[in-house]
Formats: sequence, C-alpha cells, structure tokens
Amino acid sequence: MDHVEEMDGGCVTFLVRHAWLSMRSAAAAALAEHGLSVQQYGTLLLLAEKPGCTIAELARKVGTARQSANELITGMERAGLLERRANPTDRRSQQLYLTDAGQRRLADATPAVRAVERDLEASFTPADRATARAWLERMVNSETPAEDPA
Repeated sequence: MDHVEEMDGGCVTFLVRHAWLSMRSAAAAALAEHGLSVQQYGTLLLLAEKPGCTIAELARKVGTARQSANELITGMERAGLLERRANPTDRRSQQLYLTDAGQRRLADATPAVRAVERDLEASFTPADRATARAWLERMVNSETPAEDPA
C-alpha cells in the first residue's frame, strides 16, 4: 500500500463531491416547489448565462453525455422552458434559448436556491465565504476542456 502524503481531512475531490451532494439535496427540495429538478435549474441558469449554446456545449458544462442532455432538453422544450433554433454557423447543431416561461421559472426559483445557499453558509464568516467562492471560481476557470462524452 502506498504511503498517503497528505492526511489533512481527506481528498479534496471527494470533499467537494460530498459538499455538492449535500447542497444538491437541499436545493432539490427547494426546486421541487418550483417544478424543477437540479439539472433543469442548472440548464436554465446556463442558458441564461450563455444563450445560444449547443446541446454538445451544454452536455460538457453539466458533465453528461450528449444523449442524456438531449433527453433533458426535449423534456424542457415540451414544458415550454426553452427552444431550439437552427445554428447559423453549423447546420448539424442547434442552439438553445430560454423562452419567456423559462426565464420566469428561473427568476422564480433563484431566490429559493439563494436561501438554501445562505442557510448552508450560515456558519461561515464573510472571509470564509469569499475564500470558498474564490477557490471554487479558480477551480472552474482552470478546468481543461473535457473530451466530448458522447
């Protein structure tokens, strides 16, 4: 058995995963009141930040296969939350956009998600919050593009 070089509370990767699972569980309950799953909310959030992204881009951002992302998008399209449009630069792909109903659902659900985050961060000092957010943002911005999972 190899010697573990760091014994400072566990592997960061798994700590982040456990934190995400705790946050996801709390957020899921709040989002259910708005008729959304965590994946659907994340998709609405992503499309609000990056209108016109393709299904392949969405799949990479949420870490899923293109087929799974397409199934999610199909359901959300049927619910009137988003729409697909022809991609003017690539006829093989479609771009995704929020509908007015999707924008309203995102706006209605966001305060509930923010309240969950505030509850989870309640014991953090302002410096703790700033440090955690800065670290997470650096991790997200330093990620290398993943291979297309499809």
